[in-house]
Amino acid sequence: MLRRASTLLHSIPIDCETRAVIVETRKGLRRGRKAVMDDEARTTGGLDPWLDRARRNRVRRGRSPYARAARGPDEPRATYAALDLGTNNCRLLVARPAGQGFRVIDAFSRIIRLGEGVSASGRISEAAIERAVSALSVCRDKMRLRHAGRARLIATEACRAAENGDEFRTRILEQVGLDLEIIDRQTEASLAATGCTPLIDPETDGVILFDIGGGSSELVRLGRCVPARGGPPLPRIEGWVSIPVGVVTLAERHGGVTVTRAVFEAMVAEVAGQIGKFAAAHRGDLARMHLLGTSGTVTTVAGVYLDLPRYDRRRVDGCWLLDGQVTDVTERLMAMSYDERIANPCIGAERADLVLAGCAILEAIRRAFPCERLRVADRGLREGMLVEMMRHDGVWDGK
Repeated sequence: MLRRASTLLHSIPIDCETRAVIVETRKGLRRGRKAVMDDEARTTGGLDPWLDRARRNRVRRGRSPYARAARGPDEPRATYAALDLGTNNCRLLVARPAGQGFRVIDAFSRIIRLGEGVSASGRISEAAIERAVSALSVCRDKMRLRHAGRARLIATEACRAAENGDEFRTRILEQVGLDLEIIDRQTEASLAATGCTPLIDPETDGVILFDIGGGSSELVRLGRCVPARGGPPLPRIEGWVSIPVGVVTLAERHGGVTVTRAVFEAMVAEVAGQIGKFAAAHRGDLARMHLLGTSGTVTTVAGVYLDLPRYDRRRVDGCWLLDGQVTDVTERLMAMSYDERIANPCIGAERADLVLAGCAILEAIRRAFPCERLRVADRGLREGMLVEMMRHDGVWDGK
């Protein structure tokens, strides 16, 4: 499938709108500046946020950290692409191996709400399909522009749940030329764990990793990571659960524009009922554990806590929040009107009706696992896919 996807990338004609995106990207590269990343509000670096910062500090003034990306198709290092088509977002990373990790050379993220209305109708709507086609076309052209030779293209809960999920997949193949892989929930949990292992505190006995998605949420109990012969550490999964509840599905059931305290607690109770059995089995010694969250909910909470004038992944990815700090942000968000949430630079119009549903899921997780510390990850499935592909190809062990 991967070879087929790569071949199709280079055989599909580019429309005028997308060609303009590519031309602007090339202009940016020639000027020695960071390539234009259309719709990528949350640009992703490598695996280690501290290493990323050190590398940026070594870049000479006036020189882009992505300047090497201007090399042509004879670039000796393989180029990999990972695409995650979720219930709410369409996200892409294009990267090349670097040291014991990788460096991102292009990225894309757009909220498309693929799963909008699926919980009620059971089908992906025509409007959502059109939004997906538009976003995936940009992703396809970015992969072509960067000469991605290896790609994995996944779809998650919206396609799993919709009765026309397979029809949607066929349509994307015919119209865009991308062959999507609809993954199961266990694979989704495993990829999230693989992508986040560099952020686990090695002094702890383990973590509770959670990924709050648009249509489903996954919780993973991770023990101490297993050192790898090369590359990032391997996750040691001791248990996992996936529930068919995410920010989109929860907001559609309970409302997201006006959220009273009673509505918020009803959302928390719904999630708590679905994770209670997992929590009882995997609490462990919470004093020796921490939470590790990956999703738009936790990155938004971190951005609001830091009072960022605009979202900045470099400040958010890898940052620590204490339990009381998360509570304070939740209370701030509860006190905001819908318009005030829209006006917040770390929320905006596209997340304003979803953020409190996400906070309710987060609150249920925090009550089930009352750890003092939460580490925030602006990474997850895409990074997990990149690591798995590179490890399979022997990138870090000389194969």
